[in-house]
Amino acid sequence: MDSALSCREHLPREEALQILRDRFAPLPARPVPLEQASGEVLAEEVVGARNVPHYPAAAVDGYALASEDTAQASPARPVLLSRDRFCWVNTGGAVPPSCDAVVMVEDTSEGPDGLVVVRATPRGQNVRPVGEDVLAGQVLARPGDPVTPALQALLLCAGVREIPALPKPRVLFIPTGDEILSVEEWFRSGATPPPGTVVESNSLLLRGLFRGWGMDLHVHPLVPDDPVQIRQALDEGAESYDVVLLGAGSAKGKRDHSASVLREGGGLLFRWLLMKPGRPAMGGAWKGKPVLVLPGFPMSTAVVAWGLVHPFLEHLASSSVPSGEELCSSLGCGEPQECRLLVPLSSAQGMEDWVRLKCARIRDQVVAWPLSTGASSLFALAECDALGVLPRETLELPKGSPLSFYTLKRMDLDRTVLFQGSDDPAFQRLASRVRLRGAQVAIRTVGSLGGLAALARGEAHLAACHLLDPQTGIYNDSFLAQFDPQRQWWRRRLYYREQGLIVPSGNPLGLRTIRDLAARGIRLANRQPGAGTRVLLDHLLGREGIPPAGLEGYDIQCVSHMEAANRVASGQADVTLGIRAAAEALGLDFISLAVEPFEIVGPREFEGHPALEALMSCLEDPAWRLQIEALGGYRWSL
Repeated sequence: MDSALSCREHLPREEALQILRDRFAPLPARPVPLEQASGEVLAEEVVGARNVPHYPAAAVDGYALASEDTAQASPARPVLLSRDRFCWVNTGGAVPPSCDAVVMVEDTSEGPDGLVVVRATPRGQNVRPVGEDVLAGQVLARPGDPVTPALQALLLCAGVREIPALPKPRVLFIPTGDEILSVEEWFRSGATPPPGTVVESNSLLLRGLFRGWGMDLHVHPLVPDDPVQIRQALDEGAESYDVVLLGAGSAKGKRDHSASVLREGGGLLFRWLLMKPGRPAMGGAWKGKPVLVLPGFPMSTAVVAWGLVHPFLEHLASSSVPSGEELCSSLGCGEPQECRLLVPLSSAQGMEDWVRLKCARIRDQVVAWPLSTGASSLFALAECDALGVLPRETLELPKGSPLSFYTLKRMDLDRTVLFQGSDDPAFQRLASRVRLRGAQVAIRTVGSLGGLAALARGEAHLAACHLLDPQTGIYNDSFLAQFDPQRQWWRRRLYYREQGLIVPSGNPLGLRTIRDLAARGIRLANRQPGAGTRVLLDHLLGREGIPPAGLEGYDIQCVSHMEAANRVASGQADVTLGIRAAAEALGLDFISLAVEPFEIVGPREFEGHPALEALMSCLEDPAWRLQIEALGGYRWSL
């Protein structure tokens, strides 16, 4: 077969999945010994091989006897049975062939002359007949039934030695790449690994996903970007496994050997999926076994695993997942839920777009906003609550648009408050303390002005601000009056914090004041418009008569103190304005310029919210206060 002609390119994920299903038949059922079958799923119906019970059995402790001998018995006229006309039986014991009933011990009295019976015992009373519970040949379980401990015990009693279980595909993951470091190499490399290297984290990610699916994943030792070694690894995988996953080899780079190896040796079935992330994924065959090539970036790997790998494995395992519910099964969630977008959302034309979402509920409306869209962002993948899967025909979703989402985590939205506002490490740690009290703070960093505007629009429970009014020199008052003219918000000062210049350790350029920023060649890292720190910088520049447009890097926008400080630490900038805590966290020098109050603000209508009450109780937590003091640059009063 000419694989170049048969390979489909730029196709929807659903078509790629169908190609795999058409090419590779489900695996046969597995015979599993009954003792090892707990948790398995039946591939076929199971019938009983024996009657249960397989003999007439006593249902009570008592005496087995012939019912005709007790026909006239009553308390007024007891019947005396000679010893050859009865015998003792325990519950579950065999009833002799000469007997057809069992009298309860409570209705008898045994003496030296025999057994006194005071109640008539009809034929069959207290006797379990042969096959009462299960008849030989009776259907005991059907395809798709899970093997529970109760079913195991039943099948054992019914004489079933082994069960036909759904197949469990044996899957091998082969990580590849010269730039990939093993976990051991990663930690041996010290605090800063060599540039251009990344740790082999996808196997850890995939193993976790497989564990959630109730499947095993075996991981091959790391393979370099060498076609010969990739072929050898594929040979090993095809010999011992049902499916091979080839990792980090499907990028469109000079060392991309996956497509050429599959074309030459097994047949490339498809490549370039119309999905984002995950577009570089491929599917092929090697010695008759399916091979799926996963992109290198973690989010891409996860999306391809959810959207393609798991549904295909379910096909191989003959699992009966209803059409349209494959993603729910892959993600381990219930039915999709509905939310409203807190911000506009754009999608690439013709691409199925998998969006990481953070969620909250304001009043009776669930709202969501996208996190970072980069395929390499592990933080966004770990942080998100849910996934939204935008159809290929979606281009623009305006703010407020309805969106279906699939949950990735357990969300207690009734105990979650949405915070929008200024970035602050101390507040981040406050949110961690709230979590310990059984509530949650969902944080969206939009700057001080953005937080107040969100409150005014009814899009947050809580905000934080540190906005200097250059006209009065007073923080926050004029801005709160502007956004809350009816004075329906409460406010509380959390602490004061130092703002100043953050420069490399040793301050090699000798920067001391705001005036020094105007020197030729000084590279600045700035904050986003609306951030209180940017407002402060503009005020300090204006006071010195320095036009912002003349500063190199003024238009570089960082959304947090740590991002801006990291630019200085990595040599991308010479200076930024930020808080002392960020400088100390990264071992940078700090020149103090101001001390500002940091306040939280919120509408009074939410004062009884359980998460807000938990947050307020944390403010007096001594452990949190000690933690904040250790960050540096915070004080509780002036």
